[in-house]
Amino acid sequence: MPNRVPSASPTSKPASFSEAEPRGVAEGVSAKSNPSLLNEASFNWTNAMFSWQRSAYHFQPQKNWMNDPDGPLYHKGWYHLFYQYNPDSAIWGNITWGHAVSRDLIHWLYLPLAMVPDCWYDINGVWTGSATLLPDGQIVMLYTGSTNESAQVQNLAYPANLSDPLLLDWLKYPGNPVIVPPAGIETDEFRDPTTAWLGPDGTWRITIGSRFNETIGISLVYQTTNFTDYELLDGVLHAVPGTGMWECVDFYPVAINGSVGLDTSAFGPGIKHVLKASLDDTKVDHYALGTYDPVTDKWTPDNPEEDVGIGLKVDYGRYYASKTFFDQDKQRRILWGWINETDTETADLKKGWASLQTIPRSVLYDNKTGTHLLQWPVKEVESLRLNSTVFEEVLVEAGSIVPLDIGPATQVLSSRLALCLPKLTMSSNKCMEARFQCLTMKTTI
Repeated sequence: MPNRVPSASPTSKPASFSEAEPRGVAEGVSAKSNPSLLNEASFNWTNAMFSWQRSAYHFQPQKNWMNDPDGPLYHKGWYHLFYQYNPDSAIWGNITWGHAVSRDLIHWLYLPLAMVPDCWYDINGVWTGSATLLPDGQIVMLYTGSTNESAQVQNLAYPANLSDPLLLDWLKYPGNPVIVPPAGIETDEFRDPTTAWLGPDGTWRITIGSRFNETIGISLVYQTTNFTDYELLDGVLHAVPGTGMWECVDFYPVAINGSVGLDTSAFGPGIKHVLKASLDDTKVDHYALGTYDPVTDKWTPDNPEEDVGIGLKVDYGRYYASKTFFDQDKQRRILWGWINETDTETADLKKGWASLQTIPRSVLYDNKTGTHLLQWPVKEVESLRLNSTVFEEVLVEAGSIVPLDIGPATQVLSSRLALCLPKLTMSSNKCMEARFQCLTMKTTI
């Protein structure tokens, strides 16, 4: 959850959302607080122009602002996605948990808000959290709340009725908060608890992002037996100097040789652990592969030169606050990520919505390189391919433009394209001559 400076009144609203009045950096509105975006003159968009910008198959609310994905899970035949949501406006503020469900991760039904900021420990926002499914069928949700004094604390919530497949009603634990910032940690830089994993000693562990001396990104580890009482373990899971505040930390196992995902508690031979952090300073998601020691609760990167925050990125586009979950129904690990777009807040207010989620992706260890993760859109996305259009013997001459009618831009485009391109070679008389080399490419948009 990107850190924000809350307004004086957490329940107050701007005077008019119809006026295109983007707020400044001091008000901590979003990743869009970057001055280069705020100072940029907004294009004179029309409603007709906005209509085709809205995605047809990426998840987004019906209206208003959305950011981080929260607590994704699978329960009784339904995939659940919770998300940071402002029910009042297309700009950041009054953060609640939106809620939607799907049978296939593609077609979604909007449900009532899951949690709203209505207690002293989350009155300034129900921020990012994660779900843990316990062996007895219970579901626990840990999330960060911004208190009435703008401190960041960790809170517990759970479904009111586990027999309800839609999990419509959520209860906040009466003893919240269950974790407060420890000594030496800034009270406003302590957020986003992960899904818990069960250690070999029979206790559960979670990790929470923070920073030390402002520049060292760290991940703290807590252990618990009941999810209401927690003990901070000595040291940290991992730390990387120069990376700044870590938020939206994710920590999970991947099989070195295998085609299925692993439960978050999986451990043993043939398993690597992924540590991912969203860097608040750069608004980029980084990850690294490494080894987790469940005795010392320390994680060591395979390659220190490509450690978290200084090496691999989860995505190289506009992408942040990603979170995975284990889909126990199809034995796969699924990755969600927030696309915060590049529109100005002025444009967002005009169109009435902001941001979307990526198409969910399956995640596996790349056993060919041994150094990367493999990501691929979930197989269910293929259900969007309703028909096909074939173009043959289309000649594209140098400098020409050949329009192809592929239907509306919001349709999924999957194409197999054969190109015959000139290949320059050196002839026997040392003159360059062109020969044609044909390539076949498969693309999915």
